[in-house]
Amino acid sequence: MRFALGLACLVLAACSATRRRAREFDGATALTYVERQLGFGPRIPGTAGHEQAGDWLLATLRARADTVIVQEWTQQTRRGERLRLRNFLARFRSDAVERVLYLAHWDTRPRADQSANLAAQRMPVPGANDGASGVAVLLGVADALQASSPVLGVDLLFVDGEDYGDFSDSTETLMGSRYFAAHQPVGYPPLFAVLFDMVGDKDLQIYQEGNSAAFAPEVVQRVWRTASELGYDRYFIPGVGYTITDDHVALQQAGIHAIDVVDFYYGGPDNRYWHTTEDTIDKVAAASLQVVGDVAVALVRQ
Repeated sequence: MRFALGLACLVLAACSATRRRAREFDGATALTYVERQLGFGPRIPGTAGHEQAGDWLLATLRARADTVIVQEWTQQTRRGERLRLRNFLARFRSDAVERVLYLAHWDTRPRADQSANLAAQRMPVPGANDGASGVAVLLGVADALQASSPVLGVDLLFVDGEDYGDFSDSTETLMGSRYFAAHQPVGYPPLFAVLFDMVGDKDLQIYQEGNSAAFAPEVVQRVWRTASELGYDRYFIPGVGYTITDDHVALQQAGIHAIDVVDFYYGGPDNRYWHTTEDTIDKVAAASLQVVGDVAVALVRQ
């Protein structure tokens, strides 16, 4: 009887340990990171909110990572504006040769050009999902890696100036990822890279992205297999659902095997909240951040 009871306790302890490992990432805390970013207002390059959000992000990363590299430059727009832009690269296990790169953009779009209301199209995008959710996932990963150092080297890249201009003219979009691609750290490229963008949608449905599946199918398969092993098949759906231009494309063009984990059906297949004034905190869920964060942590624990 004592043996059976002891065995039962060991089994329960093992199950509890498994649950703890699966919950290194805290979705509720990640949601507070979304809220904190929204507290700065729109994070549009050239505004006070953008500057303050960048300073907060840098301080947050320095409190967690082994090393933080700041890439700072001035971008001149076609209109003659001079934008101060900053990428932040937080490194864990800086000495490790084999590395994995995660990235997200931390800026927000100046104009809600997809809003149905013409007046709203002149308003900024709040960026709860498009921007803040990816940053929140990376910060949650940073929390997990600070608590327990990874075996591999892990780099968390927060890129600026992704969403500033017109995506039909790439000179004023993807600015941070293009700058990073041209100024990679010594020892790069990494084993692979994963971009997290628009990953907090309450109705989470992440299909495989077309450019990712074409350029780095082995990375796509690895991510979706990891999600399946965690029981997240209903959220990470096999098959290409859309093909988009995002920060991963700039990295792919530099030879990095990068993919995009993105729920582009934001508000449904019509994507009705994307680049609108409706991209607000009520559309984001801690449960969705939990799913994506669990996958992100599991990938670097394998």
